[in-house]
Amino acid sequence: MPPVNENDTIQLFDNDMQKFKPKDIVGLLDQYIVGQDRAKRLVALALRNRMRRKLVPEELREEIAPKNILMMGPTGVGKTEIARRIAQLVDAPFVKVEATKFTERGYVGRDVEYMIRALVNHSVNRIKSRMREEVRESVIPEVNKILQKSIWSQLTEQGDIAEFEMLPADKRKLRADIVKKMNAGEYANLIVEIKVKKKPVAIFPMVDMFPGMDDVETNFQSLFGGEGGLETEEKRKMSVKDARDTLTEQFMDERIDKDKAIQMGLKWAQEMGIIFLDEIDKIADKASGHGPDVSREGVQRDLLPIVEGTTVSTKYGVIKTDHILFIAAGAFHISKPSDMIPELQGRFPIRVEMESLTCPDLKRILVEPKSSLIRQYTELLDTEGVKVSFNEAAYDKIAEIAFEINSTLEDIGARRLHTIMEFLMEDISFNAPDMPGEKVKITSEYVKERLSKIIKDSDVTKYIL
Repeated sequence: MPPVNENDTIQLFDNDMQKFKPKDIVGLLDQYIVGQDRAKRLVALALRNRMRRKLVPEELREEIAPKNILMMGPTGVGKTEIARRIAQLVDAPFVKVEATKFTERGYVGRDVEYMIRALVNHSVNRIKSRMREEVRESVIPEVNKILQKSIWSQLTEQGDIAEFEMLPADKRKLRADIVKKMNAGEYANLIVEIKVKKKPVAIFPMVDMFPGMDDVETNFQSLFGGEGGLETEEKRKMSVKDARDTLTEQFMDERIDKDKAIQMGLKWAQEMGIIFLDEIDKIADKASGHGPDVSREGVQRDLLPIVEGTTVSTKYGVIKTDHILFIAAGAFHISKPSDMIPELQGRFPIRVEMESLTCPDLKRILVEPKSSLIRQYTELLDTEGVKVSFNEAAYDKIAEIAFEINSTLEDIGARRLHTIMEFLMEDISFNAPDMPGEKVKITSEYVKERLSKIIKDSDVTKYIL
């Protein structure tokens, strides 16, 4: 496999330090996440240190380990969102896994190395995707030629003409008309027949479920070629529009250097990967009595070498986990971080307690973020020609109700807003196709009327809101 060329057009690492000033990272996170200022600051520092590490002398670079983060707080306060957004900010491979899905090595189930394999798969696939986009323009002429021949064959019923460009003079005008109409999209729905490569069937579709199977799959791939089995061709009938998409994807896939994509993907995951390990408190809980304690402690011991730094075999090759950033999170209602084995505790030196959301926080979450719930609902209904608006009092009432239910029932943070908004907008959303051109004003009175009966009955509230 050739070494990764530093001049590759695909950039694995963004070395523009000006883009990763901690205060700027916090500012970007503020656009999507309300509150949790300390968590944002600590995450911003962790990212900045990753950038700084690239500029230190090489002999020291390998010694600087990432400062893994442990977030503690109730559900729905922004733990997952912070991790997801920072991965987008630095354009890094990111996977979210739940610690409760893992079993101790030797038990039936998913082993902890799965999250590393998932990270590598995600990283390699993103690199391949970028490579495909780089060659998209170059495959368009080839796709057009095949489509022109297929359209000609369908319209003239003369079969597949191998030398479409060498038609006799009396038929060249017809060819020119076909090309012109095809470029104008007039044949988009015409059914044509094209040859396509069948996607290989995975030899081991359950490979990620069983430890140690990656090497077996890799050996089969080397015997049969491809990434899952033998490739074959078949003739398929489809519209010109679908044929264009299918052929473009096929030719782009053929043009990319898959070996280089794998090598770049491995390096990207190894140096910039971020793994969000959710519900880590569930495997630290010694008091709940659910399941054998030895299994939960066993999962912690299996996690330890991964987080400390080890090598893991994947179907794409071996990856070192030393510089992957781990962000763990949990509610820690029953257990506490000190219930984890001491060695694992030490691998998460940065700890932050997330704050429960207040009523003003819930109101801000409702309206301030770029992708706020209010904007989502108004834009969705706007597609039906229905103009929905909310007054300030309605925002206050929705936030007040969400806060009240969180306080009296289980606190699920901002997720409570989703359930309330869905119930609040249910009738309008259902009838929207029959209301084009109408304007709907959501007031505090409407919110009270719609939700008051449910709120009074706490048993019903548990199930609906």
